[in-house]
Amino acid sequence: MISISHHGATSGVTGSCHELTVGHAAEKSGILIDCGLFQGQDEGRGASASDLSIDFPIEHIRALVVTHVHIDHVGRIPYLLAAGFDGPIICSEPSAIMLPEILEDALKIGFTRDRQLIERVLGLIRSRLVPVPYGQWHSVFAEGDCSLSVRLQRAGHILGSAYVECDAREGETEERIVFSGDLGAPHAPLLPASQSPERADRLVIESTYGDKDHEDRETRRYRLKAVLEHALEDGGTVLVPAFSIGRTQELLYEIESLIHEFGGELWNNLEIVVDSPLAADFTRIYRDLKPYWDAEATELVRQGRHPLSFEQLTVINSHDEHLNAVDYLARSHRPCVVLAGSGMCAGGRIVNYLKAMLGDKRNDVLFVGYQAAGTPGRDILNYGPKGGWVQFDGNRYDIRARIHQVSGYSAHAGQSDLLRFIDGISEGPQEIRIVHGDESAKQAFKKELDRRGFPNVLIPVGS
Repeated sequence: MISISHHGATSGVTGSCHELTVGHAAEKSGILIDCGLFQGQDEGRGASASDLSIDFPIEHIRALVVTHVHIDHVGRIPYLLAAGFDGPIICSEPSAIMLPEILEDALKIGFTRDRQLIERVLGLIRSRLVPVPYGQWHSVFAEGDCSLSVRLQRAGHILGSAYVECDAREGETEERIVFSGDLGAPHAPLLPASQSPERADRLVIESTYGDKDHEDRETRRYRLKAVLEHALEDGGTVLVPAFSIGRTQELLYEIESLIHEFGGELWNNLEIVVDSPLAADFTRIYRDLKPYWDAEATELVRQGRHPLSFEQLTVINSHDEHLNAVDYLARSHRPCVVLAGSGMCAGGRIVNYLKAMLGDKRNDVLFVGYQAAGTPGRDILNYGPKGGWVQFDGNRYDIRARIHQVSGYSAHAGQSDLLRFIDGISEGPQEIRIVHGDESAKQAFKKELDRRGFPNVLIPVGS
């Protein structure tokens, strides 16, 4: 028996964790694909940030395969280790560099501030990492009449992201099963686009935007330009809740290109602030991993441009500097763009900016990523344009700042991109499982796949 089960990302867009098992009963062996935290309304469904338990058997799990290092795909790894998992952690080469960095931050927030304990856990994780180059098969196990190998391919979502091809065999039965992880939108800055696998007997695919498409890159670039110009005319601050990995680096890339193309007093005097030590760390890692950039970004570097390290960029590290920046920008009339985590406003330094500045109509909040139900980001997006309020730490904050959304900067593929990924599979799937999406997005995507005649389109529930 070659079976798939799901331990997350079935009731929403977070907590990704899927299992592929080969064999029967006591003889079975398997792998996990991702082990992420639940966020927003998904929290509390199984393990969450306040619950160390892994509520499914892991004795037969031989390896964990990480598609990418966003916290909703890797945040439960410390909990998995605590439950007794002692296998390898297979990931791409860039992800192997970034994973300890993101988990260090997660450990500080969710586990402990004990530096020695954190270092022990990170040391254990580093010792388990098995970096695998893109496009290279890696054998997980081959015992008796059962075997399983995996291959990582570029997913175009964030640096190091991958979808996972699995070749599973039991006796005379062989299957290729593909787990999409999170697929990126094509033509995103910095990263090459994903290419479809040549074969997938079964496909497990995300559906974050299974019900809609994004703006094309040129349209969203000029929308970003218009939002920033309009927002900064009155000396206000533009607050951008940004994920530390991916979105922050893409925005810096686009803003540098706007400054380079348009110049003028506004753009040349504009200060860009990255107020997130984690985002700053990953921006440095992105710079160090230029061999994984796409041809466009590599050409800019050859021309002497520095898309992730330009003159008007300021990085804030210390907490005292952060508090001073919040106070200064709340009182001043200097045009500024602040990128700060977290991306859904559920914590991090962006919260202090929002508390201090949401009530001033000179300021703007620009959302460039998905806002999960139950997060403050979703509330600001829903109620801000109506003059509503949002709650932080038990207190209400009126929303007078202008609210914008440029969805084209999502790191996720839109519906048409997902369909192109599936259509590009030469030997197409006989079963498609739709995960990692709100119910409406999954249903819309299933309806489209059914309309196109794909057999056995399923929306699984958690195990």
